[in-house]
Amino acid sequence: MLRSSIKRAASVVAAAGLAVAATVGTAWAEYPEKPITMVIPLGAGGSHDLNARVITSIIPTYLNQAMIVRLTPGAGGQKGTNEVANAPADGYTLLFTHNYIDMLQQHVENLPYDPKADFKAVARINYAPIAVVVRGDSPYQTFEDLVAASKDNPGGIQMAHSGNWGALFVPAAQIMKALGVSWNLVPYQGGGPALQALLAGDADVTMGFPSAIGSHVSAGTLRVLATAGAERIYDDVPTFGEVGVEGDVGFMHRVVLAPSDTPDEVIEALGAAFKALEGDKTFNRMMGRLGENIDIIDSDAYEAMRDDQSVAYKELVKALTSQ
Repeated sequence: MLRSSIKRAASVVAAAGLAVAATVGTAWAEYPEKPITMVIPLGAGGSHDLNARVITSIIPTYLNQAMIVRLTPGAGGQKGTNEVANAPADGYTLLFTHNYIDMLQQHVENLPYDPKADFKAVARINYAPIAVVVRGDSPYQTFEDLVAASKDNPGGIQMAHSGNWGALFVPAAQIMKALGVSWNLVPYQGGGPALQALLAGDADVTMGFPSAIGSHVSAGTLRVLATAGAERIYDDVPTFGEVGVEGDVGFMHRVVLAPSDTPDEVIEALGAAFKALEGDKTFNRMMGRLGENIDIIDSDAYEAMRDDQSVAYKELVKALTSQ
């Protein structure tokens, strides 16, 4: 009698377990059931903000839900990043960040989160070469003019950047080390605020990506002095290599991350939606207007890049901070 009761109890427990599993599977299969928030740990008006506006205007077509941008700048990107690290791992709070925050900062600061342990990649959206820019009325007509002024007045050039060890700070540090110059690096809460500081006359130079600087360059309010990359972006503007800054300098990868415990089914659903953007004509047209490329890679590919690049950044930090 007892054995029969135990068998019946075991059958009930097994059936209940199957029912829960089926319910969970169905729940994730229906993801997303509400709008998704994309947190940007940077300020308004920067390239991430502009890229995200395009992404979130098109991706609802492939998710059947809205994606909402929330700007959370502060502490060189750490404020917004920490917010997502502590968010529920349900796919409804994502981080739209870049390689310097994700892969480099851990080697120079004690972070309130562990980038590798607390986040899982969803997709890398694209990459962008940075440009050194001054105002259109700046006395610095060429990059050589800027370097000469920097050597004549060490520390006298005000360089606006997006936060310590961020996407503008690191290339600036690499340039200074390569050319033996010294700028006064002034932090702002993102590339957008740094650009506004330059336009307002509060800085002499900054850096920017195509989506953020394109309209200003066309209008003549900004002048580009040099750009990252092996090939010229503007016919009359030299690359970093041409002005004596060798190596892998000034490339930013824009990436979407999720809290690390986010279910694989959710990561796959999000990854498929982002990948679908590559073939979307409207998305391609809008990104083209920003001057940005589209080069979406999936979670696994970015995770591999993440591991390798983190090691390279550790060496870079060592090189930049050694006396």
